[in-house]
Amino acid sequence: MKTFIQSGDIVTITPAAAVAAGVGYLAGSGLFGVAMNDVAISTPGEFLTEGIVTIAKTDSLAIAVGDRVFWDPTNKCVNKTSTAQQCVGVCVEAVAVTAGLVTVKIKLGQYLPVAT
Repeated sequence: MKTFIQSGDIVTITPAAAVAAGVGYLAGSGLFGVAMNDVAISTPGEFLTEGIVTIAKTDSLAIAVGDRVFWDPTNKCVNKTSTAQQCVGVCVEAVAVTAGLVTVKIKLGQYLPVAT
């Protein structure tokens, strides 16, 4: 197909702040990806936008399979706070409130609509 560019699971983004490998970044209000390598400020880098990743979560937070997770740009982690934060994926492996467990497995690019 003449108009095909790429599959879209890895996207080049030029972040407005430095992003460490494995850390998420929200470009604008809707393009979220996890840095594949360290990316310097204002330098194009590769970000994974689809697939399952382990990512930082808010400490002392239980997340169930199927829970939507939202990006907290201040703390550079996901949580379950939908107010003023962007949904970036869905939890695929439950995590309980456990001391020292500060990551969660999520499916990127999976967004569930808010119930009405």
